[in-house]
Amino acid sequence: MTKSLKKAFTEASRLPLATQNLIAERLLEDIQAEGKWDESFAQTQEELSLLANEALADFRNGKTKPQEEVL
Repeated sequence: MTKSLKKAFTEASRLPLATQNLIAERLLEDIQAEGKWDESFAQTQEELSLLANEALADFRNGKTKPQEEVL
């Protein structure tokens, strides 16, 4: 565990129990969401690689143009 996380848990442990439970619920939700994102990203690596290669090929073949500046 990092020093920062340990400090956060120490500080959170001083809060009222209801607040501690809310923090715990939010943290667990964030951890689950991060896991789902990692899983989803891992499943699309092949497709992302194909799209990246296609974009590079378009660039090399002069099929792209610079993006216009947006004010």
